[in-house]
Amino acid sequence: MDTNFTDNFLVKENQKFNIKDFNTDYKSKLTKEEGQKMLDAEKKKLYELQEKLYADGSQSLLVVIQAMDAAGKDSLIEHVFGGVNPQGCEVTSFKTPTSKEYNHDFIWRHYLALPEKGKIGIFNRSHYESVLVCKVHPEYNLSEKVWKSTDEIDEKFWENRYESIKDFEKHLARNGTKIVKIFLHVSKEEQKKRFLDRIAEQEKNWKFSIGDLKERAVFDQYMKAYEEAISETSKEHAPWFVIPADQKWFARVAAIQIIIETLEKMNLQYPTLSEEERAGLDDAKKQLEAE
Repeated sequence: MDTNFTDNFLVKENQKFNIKDFNTDYKSKLTKEEGQKMLDAEKKKLYELQEKLYADGSQSLLVVIQAMDAAGKDSLIEHVFGGVNPQGCEVTSFKTPTSKEYNHDFIWRHYLALPEKGKIGIFNRSHYESVLVCKVHPEYNLSEKVWKSTDEIDEKFWENRYESIKDFEKHLARNGTKIVKIFLHVSKEEQKKRFLDRIAEQEKNWKFSIGDLKERAVFDQYMKAYEEAISETSKEHAPWFVIPADQKWFARVAAIQIIIETLEKMNLQYPTLSEEERAGLDDAKKQLEAE
């Protein structure tokens, strides 16, 4: 049975990426119960690796999570990262930019939220919104006040956006931040089911917004925007993983395996003490035992 999915969903650099070639309902031959046992075991590994990342203190990990509404971003973050030390992990959820944020370039607010060395940062939505929602709704770009009309939002504009994102991520990679980008790929049919569940169950009503239907009406346009963005920006130092998300439990297993493998490849080390520091520990031990 295939129980390691780290390479199954990778979009390789310069790969001809067609989003229709990636299934939304794949779950290997695992049962949900087997998947839950795997997740529980992997969470222990993630905890240990996060402690090692913190102790090493020379690198950081940025996990970017993008998806359509109801794809399971929030629950994936809860179930995958729920067991790590909160002192070494921070989640930032990006909403519509504020007027202050619009007064800066589109990456500025994301730079402020980057993880410190030794920590894991999770972006729930990210700088990619500027080539996703803003591509489906080009009028949103006018809030940046640089452009006066959507006529100026042309092909060159999007090329520049992709280039800015690639430069940003390359700079981070050069300076000790490892980047993993996850797209939770949910089908339109499964999204409909989850929306209906949110409407039917009173305790889930708060999750549903009438605005979700507006975005659902342009679902295909979003898929095209994702396809283009992922094709343009999946790089060896900042890869995209397109994870099937119709089965939430499977998406969590695949995501945690990808994150664990990334941390393992970072060659993290616990600090080693000098001879002088070891001698100091011996002295401290003797003093404590003599009390």
